[in-house]
Amino acid sequence: MTTITSSFGDIQPTVDAVETVPSYVQESWWTPDAAAAESAVPVMDASTGELLAKVSTEGLDLAAVVDYGRTTGQEELGKLTFHQRALKLKELAQYLNERREQFYAFSSQTGATRIDSMVDIDGGIGVLFTFGSKGRRELPNAQVVVDGPMEVLSKDGSFAGEHIYTRIPGVAVQINAFNFPVWGMLEKLAPAFLAGVPTIVKPATPTGYVAAAVVKAIVQSNILPKGALQLISGSARDLLDHLDYRDLVSFTGSASTAVKLKSHVNIGEGGVRFTCETDSLNAAILGPDAVKGTPEFDAFIKSLVAEMTTKAGQKCTAIRRAIVPQELVSDVVDAVGERVRERVVLGDPRAEGVTMGALASLEQLADVRAAVQSMLDAGGELAYGTLDSPKVTNRDGGVGVVEDGAFMSPVLLSWADAEAEEVHSLEAFGPVSSVIGYSDIDDAVRLAARGGGSLVASVCTNDPEVARQLVTGIAAHHGRVLMLNREDARSSTGHGSPLPHLVHGGPGRAGGGEELGGIRSVLHHMQRTAIQGSPNMLTAVTGVWHAGADRNFTLETEQTHPFRKSLDTLRIGDAVRSELRQVTLEDITAFANSTGDTFYAHTNQEAAEANPFFPGIVAHGYLLLSWAAGLFVEPAPGPVLANYGLENLRFITPVAAGDSIRVTLTVKKITPRETDEYGEVAWDALLTNQNDEIVATYDVLTLVEK
Repeated sequence: MTTITSSFGDIQPTVDAVETVPSYVQESWWTPDAAAAESAVPVMDASTGELLAKVSTEGLDLAAVVDYGRTTGQEELGKLTFHQRALKLKELAQYLNERREQFYAFSSQTGATRIDSMVDIDGGIGVLFTFGSKGRRELPNAQVVVDGPMEVLSKDGSFAGEHIYTRIPGVAVQINAFNFPVWGMLEKLAPAFLAGVPTIVKPATPTGYVAAAVVKAIVQSNILPKGALQLISGSARDLLDHLDYRDLVSFTGSASTAVKLKSHVNIGEGGVRFTCETDSLNAAILGPDAVKGTPEFDAFIKSLVAEMTTKAGQKCTAIRRAIVPQELVSDVVDAVGERVRERVVLGDPRAEGVTMGALASLEQLADVRAAVQSMLDAGGELAYGTLDSPKVTNRDGGVGVVEDGAFMSPVLLSWADAEAEEVHSLEAFGPVSSVIGYSDIDDAVRLAARGGGSLVASVCTNDPEVARQLVTGIAAHHGRVLMLNREDARSSTGHGSPLPHLVHGGPGRAGGGEELGGIRSVLHHMQRTAIQGSPNMLTAVTGVWHAGADRNFTLETEQTHPFRKSLDTLRIGDAVRSELRQVTLEDITAFANSTGDTFYAHTNQEAAEANPFFPGIVAHGYLLLSWAAGLFVEPAPGPVLANYGLENLRFITPVAAGDSIRVTLTVKKITPRETDEYGEVAWDALLTNQNDEIVATYDVLTLVEK
């Protein structure tokens, strides 16, 4: 018999007693006592039915688990900035990436093929890499995120307000589904960790041993701070009883379970943040132009079969409804059947040549078959496939019926009545899809919307107008829409692949939640707060200089020019104010001639005067910016290594010949780079004329040596 061993690093044949999958709490591995272990839930190999392990949390003090996250986890994560956390995610991704083969071995016991395991394991590790990168590029090297510009709330500028994000002070409880034990865990862990919020992960029982194997590797890496990650292997029992408004619950699973969780008093009344991703009758719509023989038709069939068979169809993003022009229904059915026969080899995923494995458990198999039977009873017809037990390839390469395995052949249903309620409300969470016909674009939009809210839809067409009508028609009913045509068919990541850069979630039946989406998902773990005060106080809280706050001006005889200061001596508010420089008509003409920018406002007095924005010939904005650089720069080699851009540039008041300009440059934000010998400095640049009227505002971005 094959069991999960105590090492959680290898799969080894043994005749010893079957183990209980351990939990990892308060920096140690925990299992129930012998008496509790006797009543633990058994976990089977999906392909063979062999007993692998047992699962139980009987006797685990979940209140102590929550308290440890709120105290030790919060304290340790609070010592790190966003960039420091991001670097740990990158380091962890590299560590896990080197151990993928170990995780594949565990994953194969869930019925997952090599490709299925890559989607789960490599996909999860990829999320860590992505957030490790985006955290350093898009977040400050700080612990507070500023949301939007300052709002001036008084005439004299002494009172202002803005919004900031700070991490929630509790724990992120992450309840995951059985189909993606690694991706589901890491895609939730990454943004929570980056936000600075400790994670308590509760994987689904049938495949939780895979998540436990990955957690063991994470613990062995010693990369994450204490309390950042705890694992509950088994029932969550009274976990929600110990949560309050400081905490967040992120759930992936069935809609019925989500309803039970939402009804908990601590969520309904106690203010626990709750987000969920549940059932989803995702659609793929074939455009009327995408007839048989077109690249779009071929891409549609390839996508539909892939979504039916990858992970044996056990994907919340799988295509459940193929919505196609009525006249193309038979072509689609025939093409699906042909591709399944040519490409799909059902069997034990450890056998060579197998392309589709088993469902996660016999219970899941029974549920899927029951759902298909209900759909048949409601008017669906078997267009392809069967509910009979299939012949499969076993791990020795032979062919035979594996009675104890959770195998099911791909099934495609057709519907004479596209309005049948069951096709739009009943999800068979396995290798099952339905094809239904539509009459016109409006009909296709209506049928897609009958899913009641979905995670994703595909629109397969090469007609831009058809794409526009379909996407704008269905977008509000979906969390993501993939437009598939001959231009992106090869490069597309696919209908069923959520990406860490883009939002994953959907309205209505899909749960109404939202995960991923880049830094958006980090902010889900933070509280947005409006703060009010003087510019000096806003600067102190945010670490970003605000207009009206104190400046530390350079005096040539007393202080060092800010450009001569290294990053460790530069301070927020350090500033320099230049002398005035007059602009002449000759300067404007020379700039126009040398650049080729002879726009009439710079060269034609009469035409310029006729323009309501100009008093006559005015200086080029970029002439003024160039002069401003000359007014504030300190030319000798020194800490400032490079100017790498401008942001937020606005020209306010035109400058005519005879006017003068000066620039005030203030250190606005300092962002040290953790891994480099330099950092980024954003300077507030204020260009004014001889009357102190604002000519232009912008931020100058420089790289400065530490």
